[in-house]
Amino acid sequence: MVVPIVLLKLANWLLYRLLANSCFRAARKIRNYGFFFRNPSFRSSQQPTSIFPSVTKCSLECRDSQTLVCDIHGSLLRTESFFPYFMLVAFEGGSIFRALLLLLLCPLLWVLDYEFKLRVMVFVTFCGLRVKDMESVGRAVLPKFFLENLNLQAYNVLASAGRRVVFTSVPRVMVEWALKEFFGDNSPDIGLGGSSLHDHLFISLCKEAYVVNKDEQKSTTSSVMPREKYPKPLVFHDGRLAFLPTPFATLTMFLWLPLGISLAIFRLFVGIFLPYKMSLLLGGGSGVNIRVKGSDPSRSGRRGGVLYVCTHRTLLDPVFLSTALEKRLTAVTYSLSRMSEVIAPIRTVRLTRDRQQDGGTMQKLLSEGDLVVCPEGTTCREPYLLRFSSLFAELADDIVPVAMNTHVSMFYGTTASGLKCLDPIFFLMNPSPSYHVQFLAKVPRHLTCAGGKSSHEVANHIQKQLADALGFECTALTRRDKYLMLAGNEGVVHDKRKKL
Repeated sequence: MVVPIVLLKLANWLLYRLLANSCFRAARKIRNYGFFFRNPSFRSSQQPTSIFPSVTKCSLECRDSQTLVCDIHGSLLRTESFFPYFMLVAFEGGSIFRALLLLLLCPLLWVLDYEFKLRVMVFVTFCGLRVKDMESVGRAVLPKFFLENLNLQAYNVLASAGRRVVFTSVPRVMVEWALKEFFGDNSPDIGLGGSSLHDHLFISLCKEAYVVNKDEQKSTTSSVMPREKYPKPLVFHDGRLAFLPTPFATLTMFLWLPLGISLAIFRLFVGIFLPYKMSLLLGGGSGVNIRVKGSDPSRSGRRGGVLYVCTHRTLLDPVFLSTALEKRLTAVTYSLSRMSEVIAPIRTVRLTRDRQQDGGTMQKLLSEGDLVVCPEGTTCREPYLLRFSSLFAELADDIVPVAMNTHVSMFYGTTASGLKCLDPIFFLMNPSPSYHVQFLAKVPRHLTCAGGKSSHEVANHIQKQLADALGFECTALTRRDKYLMLAGNEGVVHDKRKKL
């Protein structure tokens, strides 16, 4: 029964596009160039108006005791399409094949009505998906895209109300039942909706009703939610996709994948096997952008190596620092995958998270040469710095802070719950990944432990220096906080060989 219904809907859609819609466009052109051309004053007075006022007209005062209801897709979010969020679940929680299937169904989805379209998308996205994977995407991936897509005016109205009820777009019969069941005979005080008919139906049941005007939203940037007004700071999030996967953007990604994989392999080969100058030249020619600001401070005459203290954006931080300096460095790491160790063009040494043992290891490495350390202990994608471990401050007096930042347009090169061995690959698969390396002045001796400062004071001072250089914000959050929030564990990889 499904196939004949789909064919009938397709035929109906084609007839509408070819006949009714074309006739309508022709009539509109005749109207515009005929009657309205002779009556310009009348033309300006015939603009359609909504029966409800715009959300910008809603007062935010004295709303603490009132109840507001709104549709998340029709009003609270700036885009009405829910396809990108289904795609995020399909790609991040499912697989690339599930995401490709959902993309291939786009032409069919355009033909189907709202209810049938929703059923198809739900089936393709969630059928066979583990509950654990769905919860992970909902906790670690989707909140970032929802926050970035919030409508500022709509959110201000929502935040002003004392009691808030938010629901997703559903058929009218479900909306009416939910409102009556939840509120009983008492109507909500404020209704906030979009331009759709079912939104107008439910907000008409409220004492006050306002709509989000999409034309006003397109003509101004005042509806974009700035980061400082987010309900909660966006510090941690997971997932590989760095863009909102609309149908066109998702199609672009799949078309790019073959070239992106080839580019990633080429860039890896260049970084591993070629000299620094040649790798900089060929890497830049392939689209990798490295910007270096400042210069490596001159070393003192003391024996031993310089300790470079870096912000942690991806696993490639020490590699790009070594490339910028054009010299081999040694990097200490936590829980680095075996694949990353094998393909690393510099020496890497694992730490154990035992403070005394790690201190001895780093002291020995510093006596042999220059060392790179990322005191945050894990990567952070957003403009925040996690709390610095103070161990490094106890080991060296020659400390050079290095502010590092990255930019990607398609894939994130970090993960909390995925395969870490693929992190460098995903970063290098971006069309034009960029690294910004900024050398700060060497920490003065009187601000180090040798000058009488405690290790915690030194660590906090350097964290503040690096945050100011990047325009980031310092936090007290740690690696443990990140993994508990995103992956539901403490991010510690246990060595299975000890159990054998």
